[in-house]
Amino acid sequence: MALNNTRGAWPVQQEAAAGAGLQILLLALLGATTGMGPAGWLTGLAFAATGWAVLSRAVHRSRLSSFGPANRVTLGRAVLVGAVTALVADSFRSAPPAALFVGLTALALVLDGVDGKVARRTGTASPLGARFDMEVDAFLILVLSVYVSTRLGAWVLLIGGMRYAFVAAARRWPWLTAPLPPSTARKTVAALQGVLLLVAAAGLLPVAVDAGVVAVALALLTWSFGRDVRWLWRRSRPARTARAPRMLPTSPMPRMARMSRMAWAAAGDGWADGTTSSRRPAGRYPSS
Repeated sequence: MALNNTRGAWPVQQEAAAGAGLQILLLALLGATTGMGPAGWLTGLAFAATGWAVLSRAVHRSRLSSFGPANRVTLGRAVLVGAVTALVADSFRSAPPAALFVGLTALALVLDGVDGKVARRTGTASPLGARFDMEVDAFLILVLSVYVSTRLGAWVLLIGGMRYAFVAAARRWPWLTAPLPPSTARKTVAALQGVLLLVAAAGLLPVAVDAGVVAVALALLTWSFGRDVRWLWRRSRPARTARAPRMLPTSPMPRMARMSRMAWAAAGDGWADGTTSSRRPAGRYPSS
């Protein structure tokens, strides 16, 4: 999907701007129906502006000739994630309507399985699309972690922060940036994070049950990241090198002593009849 020319780049940039405009329109709708306060508005607008700037730069650098249907699905998901982010920011003032919050989040999670299929069927898969999809997913998990942590405790933030901690660690240890092999288990665990966090965010179950659900999500994510880090670490280890030859001591006294021992062995070690053999070493004290 990435080409070497920039023809048509402006229409592609317009799609990113259209996404930001749609985000503002959805925020206005939320403000009119839920009475969203300043915190929600400011967070939603910041999300729209930042998303537009980052996506525009990425599109410009990738030199896309067409935004593509799969990226449009991901852009729609990003708009939904922006709305969920605004509701979470506003929840510190008043709880958002449960049906609206769950509905927007569930729709964003469902569309997560759509953009990839659209990309494969239309032949429009690209590194930009894969990265765009991954960043939207990661941010939604982070936002849900923040929301659930207000009810279950700060430990829930480990789920949302794990991916960003991995990215930060990769700046210190570049071997973490190596590509990972495809894994169905990794994809399944990633998909379960949003579902399990949404179950806890809905608040329909007792606190103890929700805590257990989130603990399972955290355990699965820790296992998945731990397996990948271990694979990357083992892959990055240098090959074993041959053992370096043993060097003789440089001091003259040990060297002279070694030469003395070799001369004594050549002169005195032999068989009982006084002969020497290069095939068998003589005993230290040959019999007379």
